[in-house]
Amino acid sequence: MTNTNHDIATLQQQIGLYEDMKAYETLYGLLSPQLKNFCFSFVKSQEAAEEIVSDVFIKLWQIRNKLPDIENLKVYLYTIAKNFCLNYISRHFKNPVIRLDELDFEPRVSLGNPEDLCVSADTIRKIQECIRALPPQCRIVFQLVKENGMSYKETAEILNISVLTVRNQVFIATRKVAAFIPSSIHSKMEQPGRRSAS
Repeated sequence: MTNTNHDIATLQQQIGLYEDMKAYETLYGLLSPQLKNFCFSFVKSQEAAEEIVSDVFIKLWQIRNKLPDIENLKVYLYTIAKNFCLNYISRHFKNPVIRLDELDFEPRVSLGNPEDLCVSADTIRKIQECIRALPPQCRIVFQLVKENGMSYKETAEILNISVLTVRNQVFIATRKVAAFIPSSIHSKMEQPGRRSAS
C-alpha cells in the first residue's frame, strides 16, 4: 500500500511538472481497474463504467498543471469518479436517486486469489451474496476499504461521510460477511483488510 501510494505520488509529479505521457499511461494502468469496479458499483454497466473512468483520466490530463498541489491523488480521482457516476445516474435513470444511502450498489468485491485463501467457489458465491444484501452505503464502504485498500479517512473523504461512519459500516459488513466464512480462513481475510483511521 505504501509503495503504491509512493508510486502514485511520483507519477503525479511527473505528469504535473513534465506532462509525462508515459507516467500518465502508467497511472491509468495502476488505478483504472479498481476505479472501473468502483464506477460499476454505481452504474451497473461495464461500458458506462469504462467511459466514466476514461472521462476521469481526461479530466486529470486537463488539470495536470494543478497536480503538484493535490495532496492525495487517489482520493481526488475516486471523488471525481463518484461525482461523474452520480451525474450519469441523474442523466440515464428514470427516477434517479443520488443519496449514497439509497443507491442500489452492485458490489464488485473479489477475495483475492481463492487458492491462497483456500476458499471454495460456493463459499465465495455466498460471501458475495452476503455483500449484496448489505445496505447500500455499507456495501460501497466495504468495497473501498476491503477491495480498494482505502483507509477509513480516505473513504470518508470520497463519500463525504465521517470516519466514525466508515468505521461502523466496516464493522457491520465484516461481522455479517464473517458469518459466511469458515473459521479456518477468518484470519487470512482480516489481516490485509485492516485499515487505520488515518
